[in-house]
Amino acid sequence: MSKTPQASKWYSIRQRTPVAAAAQGVQSAAEIRIYGDIGASWWEDTVTAADFVRDLSALTDAAINIRINSYGGSVTDGIAIYNAIKRHSAHITISIDAAAYSIASLIAMAGDTVEMAENAMLMIHAPWGGVAGNSAQLREYADMLDKWAEAMSTSYAAKSGQSASHVLALLTDGVDHYYTAAEAKAAGFVDSIVAANPESATAMASFDLTRYRTVPAPLAQCKGAAAAAQPVAQATPSQEPSMTQAVNQSAATATPATATTAADVAAIEAKARAEALAQDTARRASIAASFKPHASAAGVAELQRQCEADHTITAEAAGLKLLAHLGQGAVPVAGTVRVGDDGRERQRNDMTQAILARAAVVVGKEGRVQVTSANHYRGATLLDIAKACLERTGTSTAGMDKLAVVAAAFTQSTSDFPLLLENVMHKTLQGAYALSPDTWRKFCAVGTVSDFRAHSRYRVGSIGSLDAKNELGEYKMKAIPDGEKASITATTRGNLINISREAIINDDLGAFTGLAGQLGRAAARSIEELVYTTLALNSGMGPTLSDGITLFHASHNNLIASGSGSAPTVTGFDAMRVKLASQKDVSGNDYLDLLPAVWLGPIGLGGAARVVVNSEYDPDTNSKLQRFNIAKNVVSQVVDTARLSGTAHYMFADANVAPVMEVAFLDGNETPYLELQNGFEVDGATWKVRLDFGVAGVDFRGAVLNAGA
Repeated sequence: MSKTPQASKWYSIRQRTPVAAAAQGVQSAAEIRIYGDIGASWWEDTVTAADFVRDLSALTDAAINIRINSYGGSVTDGIAIYNAIKRHSAHITISIDAAAYSIASLIAMAGDTVEMAENAMLMIHAPWGGVAGNSAQLREYADMLDKWAEAMSTSYAAKSGQSASHVLALLTDGVDHYYTAAEAKAAGFVDSIVAANPESATAMASFDLTRYRTVPAPLAQCKGAAAAAQPVAQATPSQEPSMTQAVNQSAATATPATATTAADVAAIEAKARAEALAQDTARRASIAASFKPHASAAGVAELQRQCEADHTITAEAAGLKLLAHLGQGAVPVAGTVRVGDDGRERQRNDMTQAILARAAVVVGKEGRVQVTSANHYRGATLLDIAKACLERTGTSTAGMDKLAVVAAAFTQSTSDFPLLLENVMHKTLQGAYALSPDTWRKFCAVGTVSDFRAHSRYRVGSIGSLDAKNELGEYKMKAIPDGEKASITATTRGNLINISREAIINDDLGAFTGLAGQLGRAAARSIEELVYTTLALNSGMGPTLSDGITLFHASHNNLIASGSGSAPTVTGFDAMRVKLASQKDVSGNDYLDLLPAVWLGPIGLGGAARVVVNSEYDPDTNSKLQRFNIAKNVVSQVVDTARLSGTAHYMFADANVAPVMEVAFLDGNETPYLELQNGFEVDGATWKVRLDFGVAGVDFRGAVLNAGA
């Protein structure tokens, strides 16, 4: 009975029947043959280690024999196979029938018992592969190969008993280390040597010797392979199978009817020599073609001769040597070196920082922008930067006057100049906006809307306290209260600013950084102004809410009317505190117990408010008797502003607990937006600055108005 994966070219599984196992004196042992390159090849869909691991896991035999004749293959697949073998509960014997090279030798280390035919070979070397990329990527790939070598060394050391450092040296010195059966046993890699058989002799004779730089001399000592022991000096390393990128060339697995003769081996050797010679001829031709355009350069002819003579150097490796040779002593020339997108972004950032530094722009908490001497555009004028942007696109500015340079910098489709100025203006705008003082954030809630339609704000009611059961033990049905709804709508505010060619030529940094800063501050003022304008609606009673009543009204129980009101006093503050705490929820079922957080009033009353809040004793008491100040620290913030006048003042709860006024931004963007306008004139560029937001009163319960004296 046999089980062989249909798509597999490198392993097969055969399970002996109980009768056959008994006849052979084994305990129903299964046999696995790894005869070929291990893992999936990179150019065709073949069987991977996952298939092998799955099939191995399905075997329940008490003993398994794995026979190996493989040149190696994929490192990751090989390690996965090694670990699967180590995990299996069966006693696993690994037999090296002919070759266990590269990652196949690591798999051999997984056996509970490892035996090796007396004419077989084992080879250990460093993992290798190929990668294309820049120098950083190549170094990273080399480091990765070293890591694989370090990981693999633990398996060889565990089997052989040698030190990990000694084994690691075998995997990093770049040399192919071949072992005969006797040498492998002496090194601890195998446990026993078994006699050669016709099948292993045939496997040795079937080797594709052109895959390696040279055939090892110890191969001449192997019985049955003496005729194949001559070095193949013209084989190229490009034919050797990578341990990280397996070549899927299957070894012959059929057992011949008769033993292989010396004539058969000689014929195989002759074929291998012919193939190796043809491959080396192609290698030399490829090297010559890549060197031809540089033949007149000093030292190139000698380097070509060395590369062609060294059979270990591939055409690709020769090309890298040529590049290194041509690059000796070369010095990059500013303005002519072409870099990738990362370099372009770095250049744009350096230009932006240089302009911001010259304009003394303050960006948030970072303060004024600073540049180092490493910035090539430090101190450059706007015209210098316009020229650099054009030359970056391959446009020569030789012979162009200043007006033409600036016009081209603005209109050249691939020029970074308009985007560069936009970056400068954006940072200036945002910096000025962030540093502009505002008061609205201290007593207003901040929200977001997704479009310019009216967006609802809901407040739900409560069901009050639980009712007692009646005498019959029945529970009463509780009515679900209605909620309240308010709404808020965002609108757009913005302006256009224009930068002329003359401003660029005159290096007038204030023409656009100054304007951008002013617009940033204007955006901040726009919100502040609209908040206080909304608060002042209806003769200071605030906006009309969804119930048709103004924000502050006697029916809302949040107004101390004129005549009853006063300037900031201890008793006045306490009366406002009581009204705030007395507000009930939407259903009128329960008190909200709101606490004051912010006092808001005209700038002329701010001092008196601070006296009330901070005094230890009541400042309103005229007698000598000191009376404790019941309004001390009643609010955490006193906010006064010139945008309010008279004696009216407000007390607000925390806007996060009981929002009264809300400022909502479109899509949550709380900062101004700057964009380049399409279709500008040639004499300059136009940018649009906009801010999308709305202000509305959303509830009356979180604030009290004292109309003043």
